[in-house]
Amino acid sequence: MPPTLASLAQHSALRLTVRAGQDRLDVPVRWAHVSELADPVPYMEGGELLLITALKLDAENPEAMTRYVRRLVGAGVVGLGFALGVNYDEVPRALLDAAEREGLPLLEVPRRTPFVAITKAVSAALAADQYRAVTAGFAAQRELTRQTLSGGPEGLLAALAGQLDGWAALYDASGAVVAVAPRWAGRRAARLTADVERLRDRPAPASAVVGGPEHEDRVELHSLGTGRRPHAALAVGTAAALGTAERYAVHSAIALLTLTTERSRALHAAEQRIGTAVLRMLLAGEPDHARAVAGDLYGPLLDAPFRLLLAEGPAASLAPLPEALETAAAHAGEVILVVPEGERLVVLAADGGVVATSCADQVGGAQDEDAVLSIGMSAPTGPTATATAYKQAEQALSIARRRGRTLVEHDQLAAGSVLPLLADDAVRAFADGLLRALRDHDATGRGDLVASLRAWLSHHGQWDAAAADLGVHRHTLRYRMRRVEEILGRSLDDPDVRMELWLALKTTPQPNQ
Repeated sequence: MPPTLASLAQHSALRLTVRAGQDRLDVPVRWAHVSELADPVPYMEGGELLLITALKLDAENPEAMTRYVRRLVGAGVVGLGFALGVNYDEVPRALLDAAEREGLPLLEVPRRTPFVAITKAVSAALAADQYRAVTAGFAAQRELTRQTLSGGPEGLLAALAGQLDGWAALYDASGAVVAVAPRWAGRRAARLTADVERLRDRPAPASAVVGGPEHEDRVELHSLGTGRRPHAALAVGTAAALGTAERYAVHSAIALLTLTTERSRALHAAEQRIGTAVLRMLLAGEPDHARAVAGDLYGPLLDAPFRLLLAEGPAASLAPLPEALETAAAHAGEVILVVPEGERLVVLAADGGVVATSCADQVGGAQDEDAVLSIGMSAPTGPTATATAYKQAEQALSIARRRGRTLVEHDQLAAGSVLPLLADDAVRAFADGLLRALRDHDATGRGDLVASLRAWLSHHGQWDAAAADLGVHRHTLRYRMRRVEEILGRSLDDPDVRMELWLALKTTPQPNQ
């Protein structure tokens, strides 16, 4: 602890006597300064014990002393030391009364105690406090290093929280909480995601202090990483501002976590190179070689059915996806393979696992005209059929882009109708062009050729059934079909013509729909 007015008053060698402000002696003293100026305030920084003899003061003038003391209190001076036996044999009553009124502690300095003794005592106490802080900081650094080596980031956070008598949390680049200590601080840490995201947008290293009515404590945020953009963030929550020893501990934690983060990124890059090689071997039809290269890193993924996902979209939308998927897989204890491929992302994820399931739950089947990210997912597959799974994912991705959907599974294409696959602008334009002449004819009121054609095709060319459905004689229906052939210039005996007309009718709405 730094020196206080109380510790100076209790210093046996100084023989100081408290004459005013006895209830305010626990204030820390930053320095002891001698000044005989009538107004020393411009030279004060705050936290000083001011030592005077009243050489140039009208110390017996109540109004002058009130102004003088009030100025000192406003400048942050924490105490006033008055020397006896120089200009006054006792503290002037005007000065003493002003100090009492303004709440400024006043210490009486005897003749035999030189001011230099007080400044030396303050300096020695400050140096001892600094030494204790540095020593505690080194001890904290050793303990944090030991905990990092034995328990990783989680062990470091636990040790740091204990040393700060608070809590600590580690975030990834997306702002998600990776680890927190103690556990009860999880909710507090989760509420800081937006603050972490704002810190991420600032060049590293960056820090911020979060406080206010919505927070239970004072929180410091620090970015982690050596690049221009931080790769992680550390939050520490305490009841009060950090002291010197606590500051050393936090700085040590930042250095250790930055080293751990950068090392993890290097390992991740190496893992990604292995993953790329494994994927290329699978696509080349070499599953045995792929298994040998995968080893323990990706081997469990190849030992069970997996899904192949293809994601495509603008770089801004695609960039956060790998980390989000890897974080979800890590939390679930799953193995995932993520390989960038130009403007695409190739993902191998366990069938039924959290990655494949979360994609389906969160965005699968949801229509979104503003979607900028499209994902195609293959059917469950294995190492020997990876190339087929890639084609399935490409087909599903194509449909996702055309329909404006975020995610399409290949299973959905096989289970549904082919007609929705044709629901795009080009097919609708073809249908409108093919049927326009018939609709123009019907608009003149000379027949109902479109409805008649629809009924005839739906009854597979059976005249009686189609005529009954329309409520007309079969001869009338025959006449209408001849008119359709004449207007279109195409024969209804041609199965290709009937197929095209049926698809055109199915991709355009019926009247009154």
